[in-house]
Order: sequence, then C-alpha cells, then structure tokens
Amino acid sequence: MIMTLTRRMILKSAGALLASGILGSNMAMAQDTATAWPEKPINFVVPYAAGGPLDTIARLLGEKVQQELKQTVIVENKAGAGGNIGAASVAKAQPDGYTLVMGAVAIQAINPWLYKNITFDPIKDFAPVIMVSSVPNVLIVNKDFAETNNINSLQDLIDYAKNNVGKLNYASGGSGSAGHLAGELMKARTGIDAVHVPYGGANPAKLSLLSNQTQFMFDNLASSLPLINDGQVKALAVTTKEATPFLPDTPTMEAAGIKDFDIGTWFGVFATGGTPESIINKLNQAYSNAMNDPAVQKQLKTMGSDTKPGTAQEFAEFVNAEHKKYKEIVEISGATIN
Repeated sequence: MIMTLTRRMILKSAGALLASGILGSNMAMAQDTATAWPEKPINFVVPYAAGGPLDTIARLLGEKVQQELKQTVIVENKAGAGGNIGAASVAKAQPDGYTLVMGAVAIQAINPWLYKNITFDPIKDFAPVIMVSSVPNVLIVNKDFAETNNINSLQDLIDYAKNNVGKLNYASGGSGSAGHLAGELMKARTGIDAVHVPYGGANPAKLSLLSNQTQFMFDNLASSLPLINDGQVKALAVTTKEATPFLPDTPTMEAAGIKDFDIGTWFGVFATGGTPESIINKLNQAYSNAMNDPAVQKQLKTMGSDTKPGTAQEFAEFVNAEHKKYKEIVEISGATIN
C-alpha cells in the first residue's frame, strides 16, 4: 500500500513538472545540447610523448574526425607516469564530449594494479568510444643463441631453460611493462627460471637482445617485425589468443603449449565518464569513419594492426574484461610503482 502511494506521488509530481514545463524544458535542453554538439573545438589528449606511433595515429585520426564533425580537433601531448598524467586530466574534465584521450592497455588495465597512488578510476572516470588498434606482442630470441642451441620453438626454449638453470636472461622496456608482465607470466605458467633485465625503453632492450646480453624478450609486433623479416631475431610465438596475419607461420602462446596466455597492446579513444550516450555515439561514428579512411588503414597496418571499427559498447565490455584480467598478471609479476 505504501509503495503504491509512493509511486502515485512520484507520478503526480512528474505530471506536475511536465504540466509546468520544467521537466519538459530540461529534457529539451539536453536534446538540443546533444544535437548541437560539437559547437567548439575538441581537445584530444595523447598521454605519451610526441612522435611515437600512438601520437602519429592520433594526429591522423584527428585530421579525419575534424573533417567529419566540421569542428577543430586539437591534439595535445601530456606525457608522464606511464600515461597517468594525461589520463587524469581527462578523467577530471567536464563530461561534455569536448575532452578526449587516447587510452591504452597500460592506463586502463595495467597501471591501476601497478601504481600505488593512482588518481582516477580507469572504469568509472572514462567513457569508451572506440577501439583503434590491437596488436600482439611477440616472443623473439637472439638469432645466434637460437642457432647454437637449436631453439626453433617455444618448447625448445622451455627445455633449454630447464636444462640450463641460471643461464637465461630476458629483456624488457622496464618494470611493469607489457614485456615484463609477459615474461613473468611465462615463467609462472611453465616453471622455468629466467632473470628479468629491465631497460629504459624497448629500443635499448632490443639492443641487448641483438648483442646476446639477453636471450629473449616479448616485444610489440610492429616494433619487432622488421627485425624478424630481416632474420636478425627469431619469432617463436605471439602472445594473443588469435594468430596474426602479419606472422602467419608463428603460433600463439596457447597453440605452442602455454594455456591462458593472452597479452596484447591495444589503445582507443575515451571520453570523460558521464558523457551523454548520444555524444559518445556521434564520436564513435566519426572515429569509425576515420578509421576506414585509406590513409589511416595504411598507417594502422604499418603498426601491425588490422583492427576493424566496432561499437562503443563492444569496446566498453573489452576494457572491463582487460581491467579484471591484468590484476592477476601484475600480481604474478610482483611489479609495483610508487
């Protein structure tokens, strides 16, 4: 009885608001805002340094979206703290669709478990717009090391490690990087011993591999593909559940024998959490059209990506799953950053 009376009171109040024009006016204003958007320039934050592949594709997409929406798109680099500084600036912005960020697996899925003092919620404070690129990492070994020890497969590397305890080192771009997490996950799944040697970025890590100071590493596919094609390193497996057409003869880690192994490098466009769905859908359509542009497709392929545009909802579901997955992986690695 009480619930029925309460419901009647709510309906009566709503009716009164509609009759007075207050509720209808507010609804109309919200619709007008969404319809008119965008009425001013859009700020697109890249949370990494200028000149890198993520920055390059962000600027190319910005040009295409600018044409699509008939409004200026300003790309701004805000690097630092593994992408956290730029991401935090967008998390705190007004949820009106005028501030975007090129989020990534590090920011949305890894950093929340890696950094002790993170200032934003990677799920609640962002509204996923669209996945731009998803690229596998690839397990590569030093060419001379592989030839000398007859290592032609992932199982060969595992067997070598078990028979030569303490003789295997692997490189990464730094503690908590995707390469580090993949290396520790492989150790945990196989029981092998290998010493992690962190470097200040992927390039010095690759130099150590090429000089045989380290014997293997997990590297981004786009970065390592030229070395693989030139025969300077040997690819043993890719780290995602699906194989890649860029290395059709290279198996996945799972196909090569290690179960539950799925670590990739992905990034995409996010708005501030709470941005109206109608604006998110407009952004999704604009970036989807931009991704289908031949110039953008060409650039994505140079990065080892053949990602097709999807919906905002699909991207949101993917991000949520990745966020949960990396909790275990970061814990296995033991990496933390203050």
